[in-house]
Amino acid sequence: MFALIDGNNFYCSCERAYRPELRQQPIIVLSNNDGCVISRSNEAKDMGIKMGVPYFQIQHLVQQGKLTVFSSNYELYADLSRRMMSTIASLVPAIEIYSIDECFADLQGLSNLHQIGHNIRNRIQQWVGIPTCVGIAPTRTLAKFCNHLAKRHRHHFNGVVVWTDWSHNIQQRALASEPVTEIWGIGRRIGQKLATQGIHTALDFINAHTPTLRKQFGVVLERTQREMQGIPCSELIIEEANRQNIVRSRSFGRMVTSLEGLQAAISHHITAGAAKLREQHSQAHIIGVFIYTNRFRHDLPQYNGYQFIKLPQASADTITLNRIAQNLLRRIYRPGYEYKKCGIELGGIEPTHHFQQLDLLCPSQHNHRPELMAAWDNITNHYGRSSIQLGSELQSNHWLMTRAQLSPCYTTQITDLAVITS
Repeated sequence: MFALIDGNNFYCSCERAYRPELRQQPIIVLSNNDGCVISRSNEAKDMGIKMGVPYFQIQHLVQQGKLTVFSSNYELYADLSRRMMSTIASLVPAIEIYSIDECFADLQGLSNLHQIGHNIRNRIQQWVGIPTCVGIAPTRTLAKFCNHLAKRHRHHFNGVVVWTDWSHNIQQRALASEPVTEIWGIGRRIGQKLATQGIHTALDFINAHTPTLRKQFGVVLERTQREMQGIPCSELIIEEANRQNIVRSRSFGRMVTSLEGLQAAISHHITAGAAKLREQHSQAHIIGVFIYTNRFRHDLPQYNGYQFIKLPQASADTITLNRIAQNLLRRIYRPGYEYKKCGIELGGIEPTHHFQQLDLLCPSQHNHRPELMAAWDNITNHYGRSSIQLGSELQSNHWLMTRAQLSPCYTTQITDLAVITS
């Protein structure tokens, strides 16, 4: 048996966790640079606010006092996600973190699953302050479907649906009530193709001719059908697989026209990428740098630059990778353009070896400093990422995101701790 636990309107719920006066108020959270809506409370959904709508189209509701808005506070969301996942792990044998607000849990060997689902919900609400829904079923795809039912009919089911608690007739009614696109892995495009075959609901999909499905859509969709039929085709992935390619990029809060501004952003991304390499005990053979202008500004000249290099010796050293990245940036930089985005890519990733073949023509004494990097990671893990920064990252802050409605980092910054007054 599997459980899928999902935080309801997660970003909005994180904002409400430390602002209880907003619990019944419509609120939204915006994307990078306060561009568009990426999270809505149920009250905001009831107002008709759609996911992805540009902020300027609904800004008047904020000015009228009908809506509360927040910029994305990823530091807060990541920390509350970590707390939520560790809370779930305290109640089940094993978990697989699927996204920042979702995880699968292994319930094998446990009894009274309905009560376990409520115990998970109650503990997360009490310990973290995040409302959740829980779907429990014999397969991961069915658990995801049950979670959708629990969320859609949260008042009726009180946030928990256990597939095996229902009779066959109720299961058939539940499947017939939902479109096929509500099945995990079936998007709008595949849903349209299935509709031409007369498959409109989840029940139609389960009853479809399996060999025909496989012939027309492949083995992946066949596995999805079998999972919806209660036949497990996948297991929990307890350990996260190491990344084979790392990309770090971000759009700027305002246009950057100077090389110094791009250098600061590239140093920031390199620092994050190198830290990820060391976290998964790996190193990169390839490094690339790219810069973009704003393709939506047709009134401005356009330019996209990209260049990569294969390193003579793989590295996870922040200083070495930054030096190479800055050289690549200088090669592709063109003055006279207004840049909107830049980033780095690390490829050819392999595990770090204790014994490494050195390059005869490449001095390596400054390319591999494990003691220095270990000290760097220890300090940043304890005091925060910004406790150590490359000097080039401090050359400019023009590249930083626009977050005019940013909330405090209640759980990670000592200066942002909530103050309780009598």
